[in-house]
Amino acid sequence: MQIATTDANEHERLDDLRALHILDTLPEERFDRLTRLARRIFSVPTVAVSFVDSQRQWFKSRIGLDVCEMPRDISFCSHAILQDDIMVVSDTMQDERFKDNPLVVDGFKVRFYAGCPIASPQGNKVGALCLIDTVPRHFDASDHGLLRDLGRMIEQEMAAVYLATMDTLTKLSNRRGFEFLSTHALHVCKRLNKPASLLYFDLDMFKQINDRFGHAEGDQALIGFSRALLDSFRESDVIARIGGDEFAVLLTGTSAEQVDIVLSHLEQTIHRYNHVSNRGYDLLYSVGAIEYQPAEHGSIDDLMKSADALMYENKKSHRQAT
Repeated sequence: MQIATTDANEHERLDDLRALHILDTLPEERFDRLTRLARRIFSVPTVAVSFVDSQRQWFKSRIGLDVCEMPRDISFCSHAILQDDIMVVSDTMQDERFKDNPLVVDGFKVRFYAGCPIASPQGNKVGALCLIDTVPRHFDASDHGLLRDLGRMIEQEMAAVYLATMDTLTKLSNRRGFEFLSTHALHVCKRLNKPASLLYFDLDMFKQINDRFGHAEGDQALIGFSRALLDSFRESDVIARIGGDEFAVLLTGTSAEQVDIVLSHLEQTIHRYNHVSNRGYDLLYSVGAIEYQPAEHGSIDDLMKSADALMYENKKSHRQAT
């Protein structure tokens, strides 16, 4: 079995994939209807929209598969994302790369594969729309064109989700994206009986930065703070610009007792930023922190309102101290 190599831009590719905030999300009709359409057009038993993560391939939409992910090492799609166009394996038993692959010789008995690479809005190939059959197949030029068209439709849907849930200035999630991702994350924490905590931030003296240095510099302050958040928290945490100079972070698997340690890490990051930025001002912020209590917080909106109230108490104390 041949394991697919990784491109020189693998780190950038993974950054693009994670910026989509699509991994481990619930099924969506916008993708499911395209897999159904692909199965009708090509009359194959299995169709999937697959995303290739660092160690696994994960299926956003699938027909004919009982699993939601599998190891990247045995993934056909990990080979497909290295191609500039559709990768076709007409008969896996005649292909040196795949003839002894566990997906071929064991349970799935894959004999035919066609995968159209799917690119992120930035152009990096993050996954594939793939067709799978248990018998060898011929795939002609017309088939290539049809699969390519469906792949572009998937990219358009991805771009629409990305733009609708992303803050274009900071490249963080916007409020809509945060609410969607956090709702899913809280359901997981509740099901697994794991804690979660929400941090709600507001930049102090932000109006003065805009008034004194101009709105372009205000934008740089927002970008700088967003980078500090990304540097301070984990990839599994949900980070967003809620609006204006307000930001939120949902910390999964983190209790109220652990929040002080997390905030201390952020404080050190902000201190380093202020020390080297030489922009004529310091980034200052107020924060409200609250642990998720399922009995009290029926929704992410309830949790945000509680954290927002605590943030304003923190901001009031900062004003009284100056």
